[in-house]
Amino acid sequence: MTTPQLPGRLGDPNRTIATDPRMDPRILATLAAVGLDTNGEPPPFGPDAPTEQVLGFVDAAEVGFAGLFAGIFEKVPPVRGVVRETRTLSGDGDNEITLYIHRPADAEGPLPGVYHIHGGGMVLLAAANPEYVWWRDRQAAAGMVVVGVEYRNGAGALGPYPYPAGLDDCVAGLRHTLDHADELGISHLIVSGESGGGNLTLATAIRADREGWIDRIAGLYAECPYISGAYDDPPAELTSLFENNGYFLRTDMMALLVAAYDPQGANRTEPTAWPWYASSEDLAGFPPTVISVNQLDPLRDEGLSFLQKLWAAGVSARGRIVPGTTHAADLLVAPASAPEVNDSTAEDIRAFNYSLGR
Repeated sequence: MTTPQLPGRLGDPNRTIATDPRMDPRILATLAAVGLDTNGEPPPFGPDAPTEQVLGFVDAAEVGFAGLFAGIFEKVPPVRGVVRETRTLSGDGDNEITLYIHRPADAEGPLPGVYHIHGGGMVLLAAANPEYVWWRDRQAAAGMVVVGVEYRNGAGALGPYPYPAGLDDCVAGLRHTLDHADELGISHLIVSGESGGGNLTLATAIRADREGWIDRIAGLYAECPYISGAYDDPPAELTSLFENNGYFLRTDMMALLVAAYDPQGANRTEPTAWPWYASSEDLAGFPPTVISVNQLDPLRDEGLSFLQKLWAAGVSARGRIVPGTTHAADLLVAPASAPEVNDSTAEDIRAFNYSLGR
């Protein structure tokens, strides 16, 4: 009898996405072209380094990631039949919050809406970046009004503003969108985001529940949520942090992003900073929720663990695993090389949103 081998780096610590048989070869080719088919090198220091060093690391990482995604999306055809507008409102921190609004050019009557919160570990990237402009266009072309929020980051060009600044901006932008739903042509609204945007999607819902207005949110769709913050000492139950470590993301790199968002770990177990720590009481008021994860993502199991918490709290929730993909690859890599993988995610969001009523 053949002994089954454990998946990923659990079975072979030297395995990379280039040698993992589960990896979609089309997405692998795109990542390999930019040198991301290895497990990378550890950062030069850990999360206990001085704040200035941590912020400098994240600033450099932002430049790298922004260049990577800009290069990928140069090869992706633009989405046709979408019109855009921009609004600016005042935030609670005497800052401005920009909302990017995308809708089908031929829209008639109110449509389901998506309030989109972009990824980047809450510390880097921007809603104005080409990959997120394209993703909002893609969703709008599917028959929805999509509102992207530009929030303050914990580092990078839109920082440094640690927790809860970015969350405050997401909450303020969502309340404005809900208050102006009729004017925007929105029938009902879901909140959606990937990675750090998945964190902020769930954290915004917890805030809305605590403040008594979560019933205004029709649903949540969190993709590959970055929600544990436990990357400097990964808990054993989050197996994917070991199985897929180094597959596009490294836990030691993510620990530095945590240090930029939540300096000194002052909010290490606060659910609005790290939703993985939410209790059943925190989650009981949630609307229908989808948790979508990537098979070869270090973050896969914290998303699935959160899904189990939703079930335990009595929330109407379902999960989804995108095979053969690394972290957020269905959104940020597949459009260039495996568009049907991206189409599957876009269609799932559309179907979920329309199922909630129009």
